[in-house]
Amino acid sequence: MELPARVLLWKLALLQSSMVLLCSGTSRPATADSSVVSESAVRWAAGARAVLRCQSPRMVWTQDRLHDRQRVVHWDLSGGPGPARRLVDMYSAGEQRVYEPRDRGRLLLSPSAFQDGNFSLLIRAAEETDEGLYTCNLHHHYCHLYESLAVRLEVTDDPRAAGAHWDGKKEVLVVERGAPALLTCVNRAHVWTDRHLEEAQQVVHWDRQPPGVPHDRADRLLDLYASGERRAYGPPFLHERVAVGADAFARGDFSLRIDPLEPADEGTYSCHLHHHYCGLHERRVFHLRVTEPAADPPPRARPGNGSSGGAPGPDPTRARGGGSVINVFVPEPRAPSSPPLGYVLAALLLVALLLVASVLATRLRRRGGYEYSNPKGKPQGKDGDLAEFAVASVGQAFYRSEEIHLDYKNNILKERAELARGPLPAKHVDLDKEFRKEYCK
Repeated sequence: MELPARVLLWKLALLQSSMVLLCSGTSRPATADSSVVSESAVRWAAGARAVLRCQSPRMVWTQDRLHDRQRVVHWDLSGGPGPARRLVDMYSAGEQRVYEPRDRGRLLLSPSAFQDGNFSLLIRAAEETDEGLYTCNLHHHYCHLYESLAVRLEVTDDPRAAGAHWDGKKEVLVVERGAPALLTCVNRAHVWTDRHLEEAQQVVHWDRQPPGVPHDRADRLLDLYASGERRAYGPPFLHERVAVGADAFARGDFSLRIDPLEPADEGTYSCHLHHHYCGLHERRVFHLRVTEPAADPPPRARPGNGSSGGAPGPDPTRARGGGSVINVFVPEPRAPSSPPLGYVLAALLLVALLLVASVLATRLRRRGGYEYSNPKGKPQGKDGDLAEFAVASVGQAFYRSEEIHLDYKNNILKERAELARGPLPAKHVDLDKEFRKEYCK
């Protein structure tokens, strides 16, 4: 009755140690936050095809179809009387393999270890050769996970010394010779116990941050699921230019292609990889910068006779004998630069036009000086005209330089002579009639 009590005590102690392992295991818990595994700055020209590389072999979901070979547990022994050796291993399908013939039937693992998470090793009857450091190793080849637990076994002849204690680093199990020894290794993490289909556990999404926008306010571009479902976000014209390969989960290549690239696509892009089954949460960041497209170089001028069409003929300067002749063209000295002929002709034509215009203006001015012109809108009065003519007539006096002494034969001649000597009487002129004559002309 003492043996089952000791076994229960050992199980309780080992269960406590297994809880320590679960708290300090190497597997990363599945969290919502993604750890940045790479960050790079890329530059592409506008109009080109941009490819942001995001690859991970751990996201190839077809690898997890071999459930019987992906997960494995094996026990190793070292630090004992003999050399280090492999004791037993078992795959997730339930296949067990014991390496030493003498251990067959003595070392046992639970057939349902990968269902209930109990990978403990049972030794039916402990012997002195069983002493040493036992290591329980859990491998997940697809998820690239590795966990181990160490337990030290000691065999004694004193039943009162049997028990289990913790030395600060590992569990120490002391058993009586010939008694059963249970080396406990328990890990109930879902990655070891669950056999979920990978399509329901994997998701990849692409985010974009415009310049100046923080990470927590990024825009979602694409959502990809291993089951084949896809979701695109944003305007429809953006869906036609942004794409990820249809066989992304089969190859582990989730690279984002933008074709054609536009200046408005500049910003920060991030590729998020989530594998809840394996506890994988990674993020790859790309800082994309868009530059102006490179201009085509101008065509180089070819020496020849100036013809632009047709393929270039053979070089006449190359000799048939294999040698070559180099012609050096010395440019002729050029005359001093003179203005173009068109500018000279235009200047001469302008000078001629100015001369003709000045001649015509002079002739018109002279002709207008001799003619009397009266504005039609300015009427002239009769009294004013008479006054002007009266002044003009009074001012005109006729003088003779010699006095004529004549003997008048009659009164008529005398009267004429007196009239010639004296002032002429004022002559009355009707200006209205004169103006009418002028206007009628």
